[in-house]
Amino acid sequence: MRTTRLLLCCALLFLALAGSAIFSSTLTASPLTLDEVFKQMDREQSQFQSLSASIERTKVTVVVNDHSTEVGQIEIRRDGKMRIDLSSPDQRTILRDGDHIYVHTPKPRRVEEYDLGKHRDLVDQLLLLGFGTSGESLKKSYLITLQGEETLNAQRVVRLELTPRSDDVRRQISKIDLWLNEANWLPAQQQFYETGSGDYSIIRYLNVARNIPVSDARFRPAWPKGATRVKPQD
Repeated sequence: MRTTRLLLCCALLFLALAGSAIFSSTLTASPLTLDEVFKQMDREQSQFQSLSASIERTKVTVVVNDHSTEVGQIEIRRDGKMRIDLSSPDQRTILRDGDHIYVHTPKPRRVEEYDLGKHRDLVDQLLLLGFGTSGESLKKSYLITLQGEETLNAQRVVRLELTPRSDDVRRQISKIDLWLNEANWLPAQQQFYETGSGDYSIIRYLNVARNIPVSDARFRPAWPKGATRVKPQD
């Protein structure tokens, strides 16, 4: 079905968001509770405007123990517009300009266009996970278990285990591990587990710049002359 194709595309592209380089003394002497995590997320949600960061996505195929990594740059705004420019090993641009997602592959010169339509809310659960997400919004979309506090890349983080409430999402993604940076309450890392196969993808964010101006031009679907445009169907 088109819904399944669209959700799988979004899930595998993982357009979720990173932690910032702003530090604050938010560590507590006693273990955090889930309600405290939600309150911190609500505070961050009210302040978030935009983000630019380096992104690293590693896909693990369990049955053959294969690890493949893509790297690039991500830009995202509070209004949900998003751009990812992957540079290695292959060039690719993923663009979200509202109700559409575009995937441009220079070789071959091809642009895939997906119309989110009535599925926008479901897609946002994956693409915008952690990007100015309020605690209440997270609770509506996921069953949440607090897994405790850890140190990740020299950052103090809290790890949440998320199980999608939506049947459509759960058919593609069985669960998500989300590491929130306690300095800014934005994601430091995400891990998406694919339903059935046991395969998973880990997304890390580096060199983060938060609340910087990102122009509308960065999200316009302007492609090189001669690119073939297709709209994948059922």
